[in-house]
Amino acid sequence: MRVLQVYKDYDPPVKGGIEGHINLLANGLVRRKVDVHVLVSNTCTSTEAIREGAIPLTKAGQWGRFASAPLNPAFPLHLKRLSRGMDIVHFHYPNPTGEISALAAGLSPPLVVTYHSDIVRQKRLKMVYQPFMNLFFNRVQAIIATSPNYLNSSPVLCRYRQKCTVIPLGVDSGRAPALGPGTHDDGRTPEILFIGRFRYYKGLHVLIRAMGRVAGAKLVLVGRGPLERDLRRAVAEQGLSSKIEFLGELTHAELIRRIQLCSLLVLPSVERSEAFGIVLMEAMLCGKAVISTELGTGTSFVNQHGVTGLVVPPDEPPALAEAINYLTAHPRKCREMGVCARQRILGNFTADKMVARTHRLYRTVLKTVLKTESSKMES
Repeated sequence: MRVLQVYKDYDPPVKGGIEGHINLLANGLVRRKVDVHVLVSNTCTSTEAIREGAIPLTKAGQWGRFASAPLNPAFPLHLKRLSRGMDIVHFHYPNPTGEISALAAGLSPPLVVTYHSDIVRQKRLKMVYQPFMNLFFNRVQAIIATSPNYLNSSPVLCRYRQKCTVIPLGVDSGRAPALGPGTHDDGRTPEILFIGRFRYYKGLHVLIRAMGRVAGAKLVLVGRGPLERDLRRAVAEQGLSSKIEFLGELTHAELIRRIQLCSLLVLPSVERSEAFGIVLMEAMLCGKAVISTELGTGTSFVNQHGVTGLVVPPDEPPALAEAINYLTAHPRKCREMGVCARQRILGNFTADKMVARTHRLYRTVLKTVLKTESSKMES
């Protein structure tokens, strides 16, 4: 089987949930003897054909980006060329460049799309883009929803429910130790951990305000992003510099160590752009309780309230502070939730399971297409 994966960026070098997922999926498919090629956009005007480990990667030259969408007029040509001989072309949505290119290229292989998130912030641009989006989804054979929560709450997915299959994202269970060294019941100051890009939908302004109501704990922020300067200013203005530490970006080994040391991880997101929360799975795999927000997305599918952690309303600092205070005041309960969290990830959200389910969907799509073509020939 030959499969082309299409998105705007790839990890490495771009760090992000979707980029990392494509890397994990592509390498997992290669181990299943699938011939995988990846098409993304470059950061400059030239086009490069390189290899990242076992994965051949084409990076189409771009002129720049508008509202996060790459501007590369030649993308449809690259897409059409690379799709020749492919059994499946797998898109990762949202990526208007890829979806419009699919329509322009007139692709012949069956199309599969993983629906990672609704378009939340660019509402005006979405109105212009929506006719193309509708044509694209009418064309695809199968849509992967990453959680039943998102499938049931997304207006787009509800419209195409008959094409949808739920395949949760996964994490590499071999890249994390069995359990961290314990929670804060060993006399250490409870450490609250956040990992992610400093973006508008992450809710970091809510978490910082909540820390003003948290007693006897410190917050460690791992990552960088466009809001870093504003967040540092907010910490200083609210007199929280002694309680909140910025660590910047860390290597994977350093991230695992920080997760081991923390008491719990918090993902305080406020918008549906937080469609799944891979960082929740990484912390849970390390045996840590987590706190997330109820957005009607995959975060509440991964994190089960009262079992693997706590789920609170978004954009409510008092509720978030109350949840943090409860878990830091009850270390035994926090540790029990962490054990349940690890069991949940190993049972439901490993990369092996995600890759196997995706591979199975590919085979189902190909069988359906073959059956349809045979019926047409007979008639």
